[in-house]
Amino acid sequence: MLNNNDSITNLHKISIAPMMDCTDRHFRMLMRQISSEVLLYTEMIVAQSLIFSDKKRKFLDFSKEEHPIAIQFGGDNPAFMKEVAKMAQDWGYDEINLNVGCPSPRVSSGNFGASLMNSPTIAAQCVEALKNNSNLPVTVKHRIGVDENDSFHNLNQFVRNLSSAGANRFTVHARKAILKGLNPKENRNVPPLRYDIVKRLKEENPRLAIEINGGFTNIYQCKDALETFDGVMIGRSAYKHPLRWSQIDEKIYSKEKLSQKASQIILNLIPYIEKHIENKGSSWDICKHLINLVEEIPKAKKWRNNISSKSINKKLKIEDLITSAIQLQNNGY
Repeated sequence: MLNNNDSITNLHKISIAPMMDCTDRHFRMLMRQISSEVLLYTEMIVAQSLIFSDKKRKFLDFSKEEHPIAIQFGGDNPAFMKEVAKMAQDWGYDEINLNVGCPSPRVSSGNFGASLMNSPTIAAQCVEALKNNSNLPVTVKHRIGVDENDSFHNLNQFVRNLSSAGANRFTVHARKAILKGLNPKENRNVPPLRYDIVKRLKEENPRLAIEINGGFTNIYQCKDALETFDGVMIGRSAYKHPLRWSQIDEKIYSKEKLSQKASQIILNLIPYIEKHIENKGSSWDICKHLINLVEEIPKAKKWRNNISSKSINKKLKIEDLITSAIQLQNNGY
């Protein structure tokens, strides 16, 4: 029997995918200047690494402005999942996500990420451990298949088993993972998108919350997808082109839009950047994300190179960043 766990009430129409080396807390603060509504994700945190780390705050800390925020765990040990579920709740996260989609060889060698689709019983045990040891919604991000394990029957059974174990929502990357022969970057593009398979999954499980992921590059594609699916997850497009998504709150949530110009977003983040530097952080930690804001702006390359060079060489002053933002503002950006 399918376990709905009030999944339909735990919906987020749009989310920003967890991406290693991208969706750290600084990018999430930037994205929160663009949308107050989208669900944000941490980078994947390996459960075992978190448990045995003496720097748990480095993994877990986030700013209150980042809500709603989900934490994503990778691993295949239900005992470890039990421990990290408690940490996620104690730290104040809004959701827990289990990574069953990452095609990295390092992840696969540990039998988690996408390779966990080949071990559905263990995957279900991990979901159950997360669900039974927190009061948070538990979601799963996965592929439509892995290597030769790519039949619809297996996918459908996988989702139903994890639903019975307590999963509230499924984020389905509409590509299979090819672990034998493709690297992680190739796995994001080479396997063909099969929206039709995810659509069939939703049709055969109408009471389950199904979010689709893969290949979405603008708001209008998302609006169309929301006619069929319960949510849409945006990946690399949100990271590389954040201002393309500046109308999310208005177009998707019918709410007042937030900052739409690069200059205002940068100026809004100045207090956050100052605090980070005061706490011995590097300006590059944040500026490496800011440089994507100037896409299609005249002399964008010069602006990026100037900020990047000064920041990497630890010569960037807050005054420099403010001046650069005001220059953008004076030019209408």
